[in-house]
Amino acid sequence: MIARRLVTVLAVAVAGGCASDESAVSVQGATVSTGYSVSLVADGLDGPTQIVPLPDGDLLVAELNGGERDGTGRVLRIDGDDPEQRTVLVDGLVAPTGVAADGEHLWIMEQRRLTVGPLDDPTMRTVVLDELPFNGRSQGSLTALEPRGVLYDTSGSRNPDTPSELKPGSGTLWTIASPESVPVPFATGFKHAYGHVVGPDGEVWSTEMSDGRLDGNVPPDELVRVAAGDDFGYPRCVGDRAPVVELGADDRMCATTPRSHALFEPGATPTSVAVAPWDPEVLVVALWNRGEVVTMPRSDDGRPHPVETLLADAGNPQHLIADGDRLLLSEFSGGRILAIERP
Repeated sequence: MIARRLVTVLAVAVAGGCASDESAVSVQGATVSTGYSVSLVADGLDGPTQIVPLPDGDLLVAELNGGERDGTGRVLRIDGDDPEQRTVLVDGLVAPTGVAADGEHLWIMEQRRLTVGPLDDPTMRTVVLDELPFNGRSQGSLTALEPRGVLYDTSGSRNPDTPSELKPGSGTLWTIASPESVPVPFATGFKHAYGHVVGPDGEVWSTEMSDGRLDGNVPPDELVRVAAGDDFGYPRCVGDRAPVVELGADDRMCATTPRSHALFEPGATPTSVAVAPWDPEVLVVALWNRGEVVTMPRSDDGRPHPVETLLADAGNPQHLIADGDRLLLSEFSGGRILAIERP
């Protein structure tokens, strides 16, 4: 575990169970599952989105710092030993939902723009991609790749001329190896592959956030395992291989799309996925609108997994990332960063 000093230990639960148990512990409005502890790392933030732990124990945190379109977003560096000590690295950002550290580089994803600059002087950043395709919602988070580069998504928009297809370049997960490289499509057919993580075996997991009505219903949100070249079929196929009849799809067409690893009700809004630091066989997902952090097995048994609640009643949980043996969580409306651990 990297060096750090936690500001406040909020609760430690000592028995096994789920967050709905009577023995679960309520902490400042959030309820953590028994058998786990939750602690406050930093508070007083304004719409924190993505978190990046640095090797020296500091944290990079992107925050909106105002309204989504105000252009007042910024990236902070929070001291790992004294979280009250904060340095503004970059400001004047439009809805910074993604930040990643790639060796000496600091990558930032804004609403429609990807920029990069030296980590030791990110004010010298340059625009890598601009006017990215999007569906009116901000782009998602960034995932650092080894040995360098990032994984990012462009949110999906239907082509007005051909409603059964996506606009070119949208609804896609991309990789870019360096600031000088050309982006390479990794997988497509998404509404919004907002949050992603590389698993212990090198596999990629992504959340899928849907909205709008197809066949008269809002499709469910999902967690999916993604392989290079996958096409998840949106908008003709949604959920776990469900065809959209109004767009001419059928079961045979959607049977070739990857299956859902987990399904969430429409509007749950899964903004992040992480591998649990206490068990590499467990995946953890943040559900923004539900105010919950849930878990499910990483193993694939050919059908969507049921989920269990790890943390409930959180203030719009936004981003999850493993940091040593703790799991960091940004609470968007709560304006704080929490750490979840299993003692």
